[in-house]
This record gives sequence, C-alpha cells and structure tokens, in this order.
Amino acid sequence: MPILDHLWIIPLLPLLGSAVNGLLGGKWPNSIVNSVALGATGLSFAFALEAVREFFVGGQVLVHKHFFDWISAGSFTAGFDLQMDQLTVVMLLVVTGVGFLIHIYSTGYMAHEGGYYRFFSYLNLFMFFMLILVLAANYVLLFVGWEGVGLCSYLLIGFYFLKKSASDAGKKAFIVNRIGDFGFMLGMFLLFRTFGTLDFNGVFAAATGPAWGNVHEPWGQFGTFTVACLLLFMGATGKSAQLPLYVWLPDAMEGPTPVSALIHAATMVTAGVYVVARSHILFVHSETAMVVVAVIGCATAFFAATIGLVQTDIKRVLAYSTVSQLGYMFLACGVGAFSAGIFHLMTHAFFKALLFLAAGSVIHAMGGEQDMRKMGGLSKKIKYTYWTMLIATLAIAGIPPLAGFFSKDAILLSAFQIEGGHPLYAIGLLTALLTSFYMFRLIFLTFHGKPRYDEHHVHVHESPWGMLGPLVILAVLSVIGGWLAAPALLGGPDYFASFLAPVFASAQGAEVVNEAAAHQLEIILAIVAVVSALIGLGVAAWLYIRQPGKPEQIAKSMRPVYNTLLNKYYVDEFYAAVVIKPLMWISTNVLWKWVDVAGIDGTVNGIASGATSIGDTVRHAQSGNTRSYAVWVVIGALVVIAVIFFWPAARPVVGVVR
Repeated sequence: MPILDHLWIIPLLPLLGSAVNGLLGGKWPNSIVNSVALGATGLSFAFALEAVREFFVGGQVLVHKHFFDWISAGSFTAGFDLQMDQLTVVMLLVVTGVGFLIHIYSTGYMAHEGGYYRFFSYLNLFMFFMLILVLAANYVLLFVGWEGVGLCSYLLIGFYFLKKSASDAGKKAFIVNRIGDFGFMLGMFLLFRTFGTLDFNGVFAAATGPAWGNVHEPWGQFGTFTVACLLLFMGATGKSAQLPLYVWLPDAMEGPTPVSALIHAATMVTAGVYVVARSHILFVHSETAMVVVAVIGCATAFFAATIGLVQTDIKRVLAYSTVSQLGYMFLACGVGAFSAGIFHLMTHAFFKALLFLAAGSVIHAMGGEQDMRKMGGLSKKIKYTYWTMLIATLAIAGIPPLAGFFSKDAILLSAFQIEGGHPLYAIGLLTALLTSFYMFRLIFLTFHGKPRYDEHHVHVHESPWGMLGPLVILAVLSVIGGWLAAPALLGGPDYFASFLAPVFASAQGAEVVNEAAAHQLEIILAIVAVVSALIGLGVAAWLYIRQPGKPEQIAKSMRPVYNTLLNKYYVDEFYAAVVIKPLMWISTNVLWKWVDVAGIDGTVNGIASGATSIGDTVRHAQSGNTRSYAVWVVIGALVVIAVIFFWPAARPVVGVVR
C-alpha cells in the first residue's frame, strides 16, 4: 500500500495513541502507556520515512491528495486535503523524528511523575495536530492544526496544574496566541474574499496568474497582498514568539522539560516560520510585508539575546535563546532567503531540542534545581550530559563545522547581500556574538568551576540511557545536520537550497544568494561570524572561569542596565499596567456592575419581580366566596356585551342573501 496515497495514516497514528492512553491509560502501568505512546509516534515516523522514500522515487515535485469535502457552504469549500512537497518533507521528518526521540526521553524523565498517562496522551495529541499543520493543503486545515497545537501547548505547559505559576503560564500562552490567531483568521478571510479559495494551489496560482502576477506593492503601500501578509504574520508572531507577542514563551518553561524541547524548541514555535515560508508567493508581492518580517525578526533576535545575558534559570536562558533564534529565521524570510530560514529551522530543531533535553538531564541530576548559581563542577559527574550539551552549545554559537555555523552563515550572508540590509547584518552579527556569550556562560556556570551546592544533600548522578540515548542521537545531528550546505563554502552547490528550490522557485527574484557574487565575500563573512562567536566564548571564559567574581562587580557598577535586563525590560509590567489592569477595571466596574448586574440581571430580575407582583394581585381575586364569583361573572358578561354593541369594529356584518 503506497503511503503517499494514504497520507492520513501519518497523523492518525498519534491521534489513536492519544485516544487510547487518554481513555484507558489511567488503569495501565507505565510500561503499557509507553508501548502505546512510543508505538504510535514510532510508527508515524516509520510511515513518514516511507512516504518520503516514495516521494523521491516517484520524482514528483508535489503530491496532492483529496480525501473528502470537509466544509461546503455556498461557494466556500474546504476539503480534507493533504500534500507533500520538499518543504513538507523537511517539516515532516523534523516533527516525527525529533518528536519520537523526545517521547523516548520522556519515558525516563517523567517516570516518577503523577498523571503519566495524561502526559503522553497530550504529547501524542500534539503530534497529531502538528502533523496536520505541516501536511495540510489548504489554510483551513492548516488552521485546525494551528489551533490544535495551541490547545496542546496550554495543556502541557499547565501540566502541573496544582502549581499556580504553571496554570497561569498555560493561560498566558493560550490568551497571547489567541491575539495572534485573530489576525491569522482575518488574513484567511481576506484571501478567500480576494481569490475565492483557501487551497494553497488555488491561492498561489491566482497570485502568480495574469490578474495578480504583476502586482508589486512597494514600500509604504498597503494593498491586498500587504494587508493579508501582515495579518498572517500577526498570527506567526504569536505562535513563534516574536515582538510584541513573545511574552508567553519564557513563562512556558513551567511545563515539564520534554515539553519545552518538543513544543517550544523543535516544532510548534517554528509553525509561524513555516507559514511565512509556505506563503512566500504572497509575501514577495509586498515589499512592506517583507521589510516588516525582516525588521521584527532582527529586532526580536537582538532583544531576546540581551535578556538571555543575565538570566539565572537554566531553562529560561534557553527560552530566550529560542525566541532569538526564531528571530533569525524570520530575518532570513524577510530578506527573501526562505531556504536559509528553513535550513536554520531544521538545524535549530536538532541543537535546541538537545539543549533542552540536556538541561532536563542536569535538572534531573541536581534533584530539580534549575538555578545555575547553585550548580558548578558538574562536568566530571555527568560526563555524557556535559559533552552532548557542549556540542549543542558549539552548534548554536556557530562554530564550524557544526550545524548552526552553516545555517547562520547563510542567513547573515543573505542579509548582507540584500539592498539596504547592512544594518540587519550588523545587528544579526552582534546577536551571534551575544548568543555565543550567554550560551557559554551557561556551560561554565553549570559544568565548570567549584561546586556551589551542598554535596551532602544533592547527590549528582547521570541520567539513565533512556534519557541519554536521544541526547547522543541529537548530538550527532547537531554536528552533521548542516553539512548539506558545506560544499557551498568550497565553491560548490548548496544541496539543501537546491533541494528546496522547486518550492521557492517563484521567489527566485527575491532570493538574495547571488551566484555571481564573489565567493571570497562568503568566506570573509563566514570568518567574521566565527570570530564574533569566538569573542563571545572568550569573554564568557574570562568572566566565569578566570575571574568568577567579575560578573558580580560588573552587575553592581551597571545596576540600572543589569536590573532592566534581569526584569526583561519590564515588558510584562508594562502590559499589566497598560492592557491587563484597564481591561480588568472595565470588566469589573463597567461590564460587570452596569452591563451584567444592572443591565442583564436587572432586566431578568425585574421581569421576574413584575410577574410575581401581578400574580400576587390576581391571586386575591380567588377569595373562595361564591357571591363574589357571581358578581365577577356578571361584570364580565356586561363588558363583553358592551364591546359587541358599542365598538364598531367588533359588530358582526349582516349580509343580504340575493
């Protein structure tokens, strides 16, 4: 049975796993829950591999399968349509492959937690919705996956629901994402109003057709393409945690560490990048939309990196790092280098998932401690965790020949080559330096120096191989994941960009990788990027290895700046003062007191009170006195007679029969 003809099997398997564990897992031991959860995701990964093999063997550019009409209302039709192209291949393998590894890791990490079956039910459900998102062939079905991963994010972030900070973080993620999703829906409505369909093939064919193909909206114009793309990007800023809707992701670290690795590093948060890349045909029509994407991405990358410089919670450092790296991806898309953005999405999935899982291994070894100031000297006690996390750190810092070096190099080169892109390049390069600094700061504080914990109470121990196995595999991928682009540095082809070329062929005019540009420029920029990363490494080593007391002195001498970064630029406080408190005041003092209590409740209670009063008045007519009833009968009869004879409209019409 060709899997390409039955793509629905790939997302169905995790859905079945979620349903089985959710309904029956409460009565089962962990081993059976593991079998169901891992079996569902493992089979899904296997079927995905087979589908990819068939796709390559068939030599097809696009496989589109219509299974049934899902919604049909007037001229609007949305089918349950799935598709596979080169972009889908990348996303499908990342979601199923990395997702399967994280499921394996979770069996060890969550072994002693309550609600074990519930956790894996949610995790499988997330896999289902994410697969629907990346396989969907129209915006409507994509939006189902889009909203579904938001729901699962809420459930998994708030998994420890008895902990107030966790439940608050789950609600925050859900609400902030709904703000972005409102814009996404408006964007879909505008696309349907304009093109009469929401199928990718229909929308993109119309956008490149005679009516719209020559439309180019320059900077400052807000035509149909610009407005639609900005609305779609509004949804992407929520899902992928960009300014100004990034505030939910750092708080999402309240969830279990495998959740951070799967949802907030490798898959869900990259959905916004995927949507922008998938909709590239629309975006390249609007210079305004492209500039906004590039500027927001670049600003977010730098903004989040500065916050990460001073954070002390190991997971929060990685959270702000995720926000920053997502900004890099949007920078790439904004300058037209969509293949470079997807390349960084893939490599980031490897090394950031590894960083989160390794952080979970550290937390496991430290008995739940997450404050790096209370760690130190762990490199000799948890060697496998240390070396795998070091590999991931080298990768994210952009040290060759690891994966992050090649994808970051492609983005920075694209930003440098585009017209007017030098400021974006400079900020991106500075962000790379900051990234190297705060990541090696994490390594040195956690694994080097003297132990800063009580060794009599904290018994540091290495994680079991159920947790270490995925770390080793991800470490290998973090090393070799970027080698598809390695020949480009030697003057050869970029195999990853060539692989995605059929998808982004219509955007070649916006691609900034200029084949005629001197190869020497690429080498120079690569060397500059590596030097900046080494500077960040060197400064971190000097401050946290050679001069361990120096950071505290610097913090005291620059107290206002330090406090501003430590308090995350007071953005949450600003939102609380400007948005949350006014809304709460309006809700309490206007909507509740006047609209709800005085208006709605007052009307309902008034009607009830009036009915009661009328009933009480009429009740007195039932006195039980026969003579009183007779009087009322006579009065009623007189009233009827008076109406008949003295009201003209009530008189009977007497006709004459001829």
